[in-house]
Amino acid sequence: MTDPTPFDGSGYFLYHSIGQYPGKAADLAAAMTAFGQVWGRADDGQWGPALDLRQRFIDRWRALLNAPEGSVTTAESVTAAVSALVTALPEAALRGRRLLIAGDCFPSVHFLLSGLQEPLGFTLDTVPLRQGTPWVEDADILAQWGPDVGLAMLTWISSTSSHRSDVAALVAHGRAMGSLVGVDITQGAGLLPFDVTEPAVDFTVSTSLKWMCGTPGAGILHVAPDLIARCTPPLRGWFSQDNPFRWTLDTFAYAPDIRRFDHGTPGVMAAVASLPALDWHAGQDMADMAAWNRHLCAQLQAGAEALGLTLVSPRDPDRRGGSIMLALPPDRPAPDLLAAFRAEGLWADARSQTLRLSPGGMTTEAGVAHLLEVLARQSRRRT
Repeated sequence: MTDPTPFDGSGYFLYHSIGQYPGKAADLAAAMTAFGQVWGRADDGQWGPALDLRQRFIDRWRALLNAPEGSVTTAESVTAAVSALVTALPEAALRGRRLLIAGDCFPSVHFLLSGLQEPLGFTLDTVPLRQGTPWVEDADILAQWGPDVGLAMLTWISSTSSHRSDVAALVAHGRAMGSLVGVDITQGAGLLPFDVTEPAVDFTVSTSLKWMCGTPGAGILHVAPDLIARCTPPLRGWFSQDNPFRWTLDTFAYAPDIRRFDHGTPGVMAAVASLPALDWHAGQDMADMAAWNRHLCAQLQAGAEALGLTLVSPRDPDRRGGSIMLALPPDRPAPDLLAAFRAEGLWADARSQTLRLSPGGMTTEAGVAHLLEVLARQSRRRT
C-alpha cells in the first residue's frame, strides 16, 4: 500500500498528548507574529490587547465547560492548578481528614498531594488497582469513600488505560459523604462533553494540550462560586484583588471571584499561543469529532485483537475516552515498535509496554490500516 506522507496527519495517533488540526502551524505563527507586533511597539498600548487575549482564552474554556462567569482562570499546568486550589481551602476542609485519589491518576498530581500531606494535615488515601486490572474500578473508589474524606480528586479518563469514570455516580456519592469533589478532565476535554454544573463539581482542572490542540503552559482552573468564597490562596498578589491598582499596602482584599487565584502579573503567552487552537475547536462539531474517533478506535480495536494483542482499555466505548491502549508482549520492545512507526510516518507513544493510540481529526482510515499493517509486520518478525 502507499505510505502516508510523514507529516500529513493521517497516521497521527498522539491526541492524548499533543493534538493537531489542519493549519495549526500557520495559525500559531500568525498569532505569535501579531502579538509580537503589538508587544514590540514602542508605545503604551501593550497591556490592553494582551489581557484581552487572555480573557478570550478563558471565555473559550468557560463556554466549553458551561462554567459560570468568574469561575475559570489560567494556570501553568494541571499540577499548578491543583496546588492552587488545595492550598487555598479552609483548614477544616482537609486537616485530620482523608484526601481520596485513584491509583491510576496523573502521577504528577499524586506527587504534589503526597508532599502536601504533612503541611496541610491530611492523609492521602490512594485507591489501588485490582490485581491484573489496568484501571481503578469506580466500585473500589466508592467502597473506600467515607464521610471522613474531605476531598476526592477524581480522574475522569485515565491516561494509562483510557478508562472513563462514572463521574455522575461518584459525585452523587461524594455529596452524600459531605466531601469536596474535584475532577481532572485532561484526557477527555475537547473530545467528550463535560459540564461542570451537571453534575455540579467543586473544581475542575485541565490543560489546553491533547484534544484541545493548544500549547504547553495553558492550563485552566475552574472553581465553583460557592467554594471560591471560602478560599484564601496563599500565593497572592496585585491581580488577586478586585482592583489590581489598589496599592495601599494595608488594604489588600481578595477579589470576589476566581481572580483571587491570580497573583502577580499574568503570564499571557501560553494563552495567546493556544487561542487559535481553541478558536478552531469552537468551530467544530464535537459530536462529529467524537463519532470519528469512535469509528477509528473500533477499527484499531478489531485489528489489534485479530493480531492477538491484549486490550488495556475497556472494550465498551461508553466506558472509555478517545484512546485504544494495548499491552505489548515482552519480546516486542515498545521503543523498537515506535521507531518502526516513525520510519513510516506513524506517530504514537508508549508507557512502558503499554502502546497508546489516540486517533483524532486528522487521522484517517488509511492511517489506521497502515498502523495495523506495521503492527502485523513487526509481529511476524518476532515469531
